[in-house]
Amino acid sequence: MNVLVIGGGGREHAIVKKINESKKVKKIYCVPGNGGISDIAECVDINVSDVDKLKRFALDNNIDLTVVGPEVPLMKGIVDEFENSGLRIFGPKRDAAAIEGSKYFTKLLLHKYNIPTARFKAFDRYDAALNFLKDIWYPVVIKADGLAQGKGVFLADNFKDAKESLDILMKEKRFGSSGDTVIIEEMLFGKEVSVLAFTDGNTIVPMVSAMDYKRIYDGDKGPNTGGMGNIAPNPYFDDKMLDVVVKTILKPVIDSLKKEGIVYKGVLYAGLILTKEGPKVLEFNARFGDPETQVVLPLLKTDLVDIIEAIIEEKLNTVKIEWEDKKAVCVVASSEGYPGEYKTGFDITGLEDVDGVFVYHAGTTKSNGKYKTSGGRVLEVTALGDTYDEARRKAYNELKKIHFDGIYFRNDIGIV
Repeated sequence: MNVLVIGGGGREHAIVKKINESKKVKKIYCVPGNGGISDIAECVDINVSDVDKLKRFALDNNIDLTVVGPEVPLMKGIVDEFENSGLRIFGPKRDAAAIEGSKYFTKLLLHKYNIPTARFKAFDRYDAALNFLKDIWYPVVIKADGLAQGKGVFLADNFKDAKESLDILMKEKRFGSSGDTVIIEEMLFGKEVSVLAFTDGNTIVPMVSAMDYKRIYDGDKGPNTGGMGNIAPNPYFDDKMLDVVVKTILKPVIDSLKKEGIVYKGVLYAGLILTKEGPKVLEFNARFGDPETQVVLPLLKTDLVDIIEAIIEEKLNTVKIEWEDKKAVCVVASSEGYPGEYKTGFDITGLEDVDGVFVYHAGTTKSNGKYKTSGGRVLEVTALGDTYDEARRKAYNELKKIHFDGIYFRNDIGIV
């Protein structure tokens, strides 16, 4: 079959690599792809948010299956458009993708169906939100309702910090209409865990859990990033806790959406926090996580295409999904200055010397056989081992063979 993967980061490289293992697949296209993806797929320069162009490409090139990586095309209704044209596509429809696209929608859903999450208030007027912030206990979390590239969440320890965050969202409009409505919620405390799950709207099958390292510096210091590394499974999350999460969060969310007339098919990403009262929802994403995908998919033994087809056909209960009994550690190599300003266009060397690990390209281009940097997060090296320490040593030993000007990575990923 001919497969189209939409997206151009490390997540999509991991998806393309896993799809390429399937005997069912003849050719893979990727829009727009990157330097590493171009080694195993034909990269096509189309904007991922141009749903009409993507649909025309799929029709013109006899695409049998499309897999959506990023959230923006999902929010724009790409699944609805493709299905209306008779195309098979993997991901939730626009109404289901609102679980990521609108935090207010999600909080209302969780509240209505008694799914555990932080207490909250929502405001669409600046003065009302400001008055509320004057009369509450701190700390609190302030969130933009809509998509904000992972930067629309602010932690406030006092009124001054809270007002600054509110100004950014509602006065300065730094994230445009995403800040028209803000969510103010209590701050929860505990270990965080990422749980991705496959679902066809009826059956839900969790993947291996993961733990994300979001801050730029060792010891979880400095500003938040898109993720500087991951490990799987999450060492603070056992099978007993997974059962609780499935029964109190994952299954109820899918069922509650169905009660609202919404069938959720695809990957559901749950960002959770393990509080003293039990697991609670921090956020949901409507797709594979990044870089969680780069640490979870290497552990998947079952053919990913078989899983995707079963989900599309609502037959997920017929597929036995198996995982490697290993630990996985993923370390991100970023450009100097990330997550702030950074330079690109530097030659990447040493890739040919790397062995025994997965190297995913997140921000690279390839020309005349040479790779160059083109993003903040450049490469992700994932290693498997019988222990976290073994996987960690492999990842760092191989990563240190790679070089580009300004290369930066944390040194503490996988220390548990």
